[in-house]
Amino acid sequence: MTTHLILGGARSGKSAFAEKLATASGLPVTYIATAQVYDAEFGNRVEHHKTRRPAHWTTVEQSFNLADALQTHAKAGSCVIVDCLTLWLAQCICPDCNRPDNLDWQQECSRLLEVLPKLEGTVLLVSNEVGMGIVPLGEINRQFQDEQGRLNQTVARLADEVTFVAAGLPLKLKN
Repeated sequence: MTTHLILGGARSGKSAFAEKLATASGLPVTYIATAQVYDAEFGNRVEHHKTRRPAHWTTVEQSFNLADALQTHAKAGSCVIVDCLTLWLAQCICPDCNRPDNLDWQQECSRLLEVLPKLEGTVLLVSNEVGMGIVPLGEINRQFQDEQGRLNQTVARLADEVTFVAAGLPLKLKN
């Protein structure tokens, strides 16, 4: 099993890098898409990602219960891309994001972190690095930035590899 965390800013090329790694693996690929589409502009972004994927890849749309999806799809001899942890987190903590009534972010996160080391196959986790700018205004925005930073740090500790992507260029942080 190999877990690879791929970090970067918005439009840094991190998803394209993950897709390149998945293709190079030569394994069957399952793409776990975590986004919910709330408006036309974001729908266009999602469509851009969809058109880049090879038709033979399996796509699973999973906004919540990410640990369950990974346990189902991360198998020996397979490659799974999760794109992305950032949207998954945002939807889990945002009160307006059509989340299940019984969803608890801390439990959702703990479950993911518990499952990650037990997964089989190749797992590519895409996530935004959000801590390089100013501290945002607004409580929910600060909570998001704090939770994303903690999540990225913990996943990086658990991951076998970590790559930071900027301007489409990968920089190995952990090998």
